[in-house]
Amino acid sequence: MKFFKSIFWVLYRIWFYILVALPIVVLFPILIVSILKESWYPFFFKIARLWARFILIGMGFNVKIQREQIPEAHKSYMFIANHTSMADIMLMLVTVKNPFVFVGKKELAKIPLFGFFYKRTSILVDRSSPKSRQAVFLRAQRRLQQGMSICIFPEGGVPDEHIVLDEFKDGAFRMAINHHIPIVPITFGDNKKRFSYTFFSGSPGQMRVKVHKFISTEGLSVEDTKRLNTQAYDLLLNQLHAFNS
Repeated sequence: MKFFKSIFWVLYRIWFYILVALPIVVLFPILIVSILKESWYPFFFKIARLWARFILIGMGFNVKIQREQIPEAHKSYMFIANHTSMADIMLMLVTVKNPFVFVGKKELAKIPLFGFFYKRTSILVDRSSPKSRQAVFLRAQRRLQQGMSICIFPEGGVPDEHIVLDEFKDGAFRMAINHHIPIVPITFGDNKKRFSYTFFSGSPGQMRVKVHKFISTEGLSVEDTKRLNTQAYDLLLNQLHAFNS
């Protein structure tokens, strides 16, 4: 039985990469045009949302989204979520309609095809370089001025399998305070079970999402960063326990 499960998991992983690559190959000319100007990013974002939905449906993931509050159109936000899966990017794109820009680690730019567009549409950070972290703030500021929102996974990477929720970095909260934008906390309840970074794992099934009430940053200063961090962390951790209870 274990042998057949292993075969399934190998084929399931291969199928995932086929689903990731196929729309990019088919739509490559359109995608290239859509990234020629930063002002055309909303069009690219719409295509990215269709790409994400195609992958989630193709993998047999049944997305269930519960929303306590809905973002307003043409308003900027800081979207944050727990990070446990290769499918987190796709699920975030399906969950959020407001055009946003990912802030993520530069290593993802090395992934064939996906990395080509990720590098040109996201804000990449080298966490070992203070200069890179400063550049992230400047690029994020420009995108916010263009009416975009920002998305950051504040764990800063994917934690070990046994960790429910890793410690949050302060960057997302400091940036939200500096730019006076609301934080939208989002909990992904099943991504680790559905498609984690452990190769021999995963299966079709339900993906629960909880979009929590927004956290205002009005009137806050950088001294409130750690408190805001803790507030968001506790909110997501409690929801993860609720999902698994």
